[in-house]
Amino acid sequence: MVPQPHGLPGAEGAYGALIIDPAGEPLVKADRDYAVILSDWTDEDPQVIANNFKQQSDMYNFHKRTLGTFVSDAARSGLGAAVSERLRWADMLMDPTDVQAPTSYTYTYLVNGFPPEANWTALFRPGERVRLRFINASAVSFYDVSLPGLTMDVVHAHGNDVVPVPVEQFRIGVAETYDIIVQPRDDRAYTIFVQSMDRSGYGRATLAPRDGMEALIPPMDDRPLRTMTDMGMPGMAPAQIGASPTDNSLRIGGLMPSMHGGHGMPAARRPSGQPRTENPPNSPGTGVESLFVARTPTRRLDLPGDGLNHLNRRVLTYADLRSIQPGVDRRAPTREILLHITGNMRRFIWGLDGKKFSEVGPIDVTLGERFRLRFINDTMMNHPFHLHGMWMVLENGQGDHCPYLHTVNVQPSEDISMLVTPVATGQWPLHCHVLYHFEAGMFRTVRVLPRNA
Repeated sequence: MVPQPHGLPGAEGAYGALIIDPAGEPLVKADRDYAVILSDWTDEDPQVIANNFKQQSDMYNFHKRTLGTFVSDAARSGLGAAVSERLRWADMLMDPTDVQAPTSYTYTYLVNGFPPEANWTALFRPGERVRLRFINASAVSFYDVSLPGLTMDVVHAHGNDVVPVPVEQFRIGVAETYDIIVQPRDDRAYTIFVQSMDRSGYGRATLAPRDGMEALIPPMDDRPLRTMTDMGMPGMAPAQIGASPTDNSLRIGGLMPSMHGGHGMPAARRPSGQPRTENPPNSPGTGVESLFVARTPTRRLDLPGDGLNHLNRRVLTYADLRSIQPGVDRRAPTREILLHITGNMRRFIWGLDGKKFSEVGPIDVTLGERFRLRFINDTMMNHPFHLHGMWMVLENGQGDHCPYLHTVNVQPSEDISMLVTPVATGQWPLHCHVLYHFEAGMFRTVRVLPRNA
């Protein structure tokens, strides 16, 4: 878990790792054990950054599309399609390259407090099982983690043991935690490569038999571009850079809208009793505080995320997570609490159901009740939502072995749900863990009342 305080001090190095060892023998056996804390650092005053966003929300985005990318898109998809796609984004007053903000223009990406050139190193002996506990303590940054030359077994998610998942890469959102096991057998160094989600920069460390060793730093993957599907709108979308016309990036990008229009996803991915809706209930509508409403939100649990969906490698998804232990509370929910994630990126306004924290009261629940917490993301940004004081059981099709999470990353235009059982009375924060989002108002209080109150 990441005890990061609310408020701008969280962007000034006020974070740390809290690791709780289980009673008795751990299920995961390892010869070496390292905490790998990912963070971001800026020499700018975070309050100045927040004010800059209010004045010009894209001022840190230096990876916008150019005339050259338009020519490439026109050659690949046709002039009419390329023009139509540009006009749609212009009508929405949004930019498909605005994937993460701020970017490496102001932030440096650190591993255990070390910048890339300092090369923090974890030691091993060939043949040992090494446990790396990845903790994203960043203020704003998502990372895509890989260890070229080694397969990573994801064995622990958000403080809970999961059935091992062998992967080559995984995305870790702000405040998420994943433990992996690697077993390097060669007497050589390996790079722990941590790309920012928007590909504007990276962090790196080294796993090596001896201090001072280094491995090659791989090139970063192609930068992701948001698509019409990310906005909950079927239709033409640009190809990922470097993608072929038959790969997944094009299909996910909207050229096959039936996959995401409510007919093509496996039934096992949907919670029982929760049909997808094309016109979401309780929609806040559009306005100053809610610039856009996704027309066709989708279940995206089996997609690793923009920039990863089209890669020819094994990437972790939420659908892969299966708890080793069965769930404690197996009751069906008695009600559903639906929250729309809303915002206006041009004016950097963030909230839930079109309202910021100061404009609404608490969400009341009762001690011990079983309820479904459901999010529909009406924005084009990822939002890692954290609920204090209770676990969220992600409904990912794993039956009684659905994973227990403390933070859930909600992808653009995603419809996602969790089951929750409050175990302690009081007022508990529910918020996006991107610092600038919850400081702008993407925050609620869940008030747990005693029974018969």
